[in-house]
Amino acid sequence: MIFDKTGLVKKDLFVAGFPWSPVYVFAGEQPVIFESGFYCMGRTYERDIKTFLSGKNPETLFITHVHYDHCGAASYLKKVFNGMKIALSERASEIIKRPNAQKLMAELSGNVLNLIDKMGIVDKGLLIRDAFEIFEPDTIIYDGQTMHFEGGIDIDIIATPGHTRDMMSYYIPQKKILIATESTGCMGNTGRIITEFLVDYDEYMKSLKRLASLDVDVLCQGHHFVFTDEDVKRHFDNSIRAAMEFKEHVEDLLREENGEVERVVSKIKSEEYDTNPLIKQPEQAYLLNLKIIMQIKIIICLILF
Repeated sequence: MIFDKTGLVKKDLFVAGFPWSPVYVFAGEQPVIFESGFYCMGRTYERDIKTFLSGKNPETLFITHVHYDHCGAASYLKKVFNGMKIALSERASEIIKRPNAQKLMAELSGNVLNLIDKMGIVDKGLLIRDAFEIFEPDTIIYDGQTMHFEGGIDIDIIATPGHTRDMMSYYIPQKKILIATESTGCMGNTGRIITEFLVDYDEYMKSLKRLASLDVDVLCQGHHFVFTDEDVKRHFDNSIRAAMEFKEHVEDLLREENGEVERVVSKIKSEEYDTNPLIKQPEQAYLLNLKIIMQIKIIICLILF
């Protein structure tokens, strides 16, 4: 099954907020949440989390990486859920201290507020219009670590660099739930899988194949969809193939355009962004990510050719 809405998925896992940039809620004896989406959506996440947990506070908020659309509402949620701890990688904790990173998060958060406001896809009365606030982490987590929670629930911490260097994925073996976000690519509303290697293609593929080797019944990507049962393996296979094809496509375009990044960016944007009439990320954020990928591919082409 491919789940594309808010509410209960299965195995005590809920999607809060809205599928475009969700918070994942695990309603165990000690509840935890994964991701904190957009800053402006904080009140919407709060409403859903309180509903799904019947008023209980989440024990921990696990952050996969510190992009504005994955950690945006962390500061807000920490305020409203007394005692909740924020857990993330050591590298992520260093990144969020940088003034330039905080400035970019604030800028992109403002852009997405304007976009959501215009689209009218959520209750406008719940949107947070205050200035973006950065959060303070509480717990540093490491690859290979397992955190134990009441009810016999473990959360395995898996470093999955490639999309970003601070990327972490989370696996609940007792429930076969994997929170992987962009580490497994991102299938959009059109069915096209966007390959998400922003820092290293080889590391991205290594991480993707590492996650594909796990026994998974529920796979949570970063945006739009949750995959369950037989659709999990199908998504892994499709994502691995899409990554290899995208790498080859970009290398071909770079050769055709003699390494002219702006021309290649324009062509790819026309193929995968401009043709998508449905909900998608702000153009500034999309182009920022795409140009980073282009720089990585130029380096690869220079090495190989």
